[in-house]
Amino acid sequence: MTRKVRCPVAATLDVVGDRWTLLVVRDLLRGQARFTELQASVEGIPASVLSDRLKLLEREGVVARRFYSDHPPRAEYVLTTKGHALGVVVGAMATWGERYAEHDLSFVDKECGHGLSVVYHCPTCDRAAPRSRARIVPS
Repeated sequence: MTRKVRCPVAATLDVVGDRWTLLVVRDLLRGQARFTELQASVEGIPASVLSDRLKLLEREGVVARRFYSDHPPRAEYVLTTKGHALGVVVGAMATWGERYAEHDLSFVDKECGHGLSVVYHCPTCDRAAPRSRARIVPS
């Protein structure tokens, strides 16, 4: 698809903006790596859709496929650096969902168990930036 403006939000949605893809990424972040594990953990995903999403994520450099068996061929999927960077997207969605939707899970720090929030940070100035200062502008 050719766009008049190359918006980073639209470009991200081109890769992960369907019903299933971020749920696959969520479960890869949680340690699920094999097709059968992902199919069981991403509730309701058809095998054909999971296969398509994993192929897309591999083509986009979000996951890498590693074979753990030759006969029969069996693969597991691991997030690349690019894939791990989607963790903040999943975390932001989890935070929003905790606040505005019914939920059974919470987004917490693994060590202390306290809830987390996603914050904006300027790496050049090395300081937090409040939401009121965050903007998407022409680059």
